[in-house]
Amino acid sequence: MPAETREIDRGELRGGGYLATPEGSGPHPGVVVIHEAYGLNDNIRHITNRFAESGYVALAVDLFTDRNRAVCMARYMGGMLLGSVNRYGVDDLKAALTYLAKARGVDPERLGAIGFCMGGGFAIAWACTDSRLKAIAPFYGANPRPLEVAKRLCPVVGSYPEKDFTANAGRALDKELDRHHIAHDIKIYPGTGHSFFNDSGRAYDKAAAEDSWTRVMKFFGEQIGEQQIA
Repeated sequence: MPAETREIDRGELRGGGYLATPEGSGPHPGVVVIHEAYGLNDNIRHITNRFAESGYVALAVDLFTDRNRAVCMARYMGGMLLGSVNRYGVDDLKAALTYLAKARGVDPERLGAIGFCMGGGFAIAWACTDSRLKAIAPFYGANPRPLEVAKRLCPVVGSYPEKDFTANAGRALDKELDRHHIAHDIKIYPGTGHSFFNDSGRAYDKAAAEDSWTRVMKFFGEQIGEQQIA
């Protein structure tokens, strides 16, 4: 278990969130965890705890609290379809990273982000606009447009399901990162569907989820600090 977990009050951070801190005084690398369309739920809290167990201070954001969920989703999906890197919600992620960078025990020079579905697309778009991010891990996320903006990205470890429209996004991103000589590890998982990492859903694929987590931990370890796999 993490050394400490707590819910972040909306008075501290817009929308609030969930913070998990590892053992030891640090300084530790920090990771922002961006939820999928289900919001900040127990599955996302569990992922956040796993990061803390591996030596990261992890902050799960909440992009829905205090807002009309339907309106938010319409704006988020609109930003995804348009492919804008400055889409609605990115400012909230930047504020969350600022909060995390100032948290006790965090090394502000070793910051990353992971996101799922909607959150995966956010991670890619956000990283094109924020040089504080040193590594990102998008899961089944859509790409920004034009894809040329990927030249601004930090190192990327991406995981995509073969039986999903985002598989083509993963392949395209892989080629673009090659073109710009940006460190990356993109993998398409055969036979898997959308949300294969979510162990509370019907599409969960244990083998793909375990392999993708191992890849994320290895890649993040190389980019923002070597850690033990939890």
